[in-house]
Amino acid sequence: MKEFLLHYHYWVVVFLMMTGLYAVVASGNLLKKVVGLNVFQASVFMLYISLGVVDGGAVPILRPEVTVYSNPLPHVLILTAIVVGVATTSLALALVVRIKEAYGTVEEDDIHRRDEAE
Repeated sequence: MKEFLLHYHYWVVVFLMMTGLYAVVASGNLLKKVVGLNVFQASVFMLYISLGVVDGGAVPILRPEVTVYSNPLPHVLILTAIVVGVATTSLALALVVRIKEAYGTVEEDDIHRRDEAE
């Protein structure tokens, strides 16, 4: 039980990943799919940030009293990924708006039915 409590953040990551994946796969609503992708993406961010933490690590500024440093690279990569994620989300939402204007719905089944009818 102690191991479980020490690594609870990994369980949170797994829960969020599976929730996001389920939302993408099970939902027919395009807006819910975009939200599911964002939840999945946030779980990946949390995973990388939790992997980059070093117990007892300090900021990587050279000082004589510090011997263990944390690697800042995972955090920097996540900042870049957040910017890319915001851009991707805005593009996906713009596409959902255009699909709504063209088809009158954001439900995947209705869009397929309308395409097959034409």
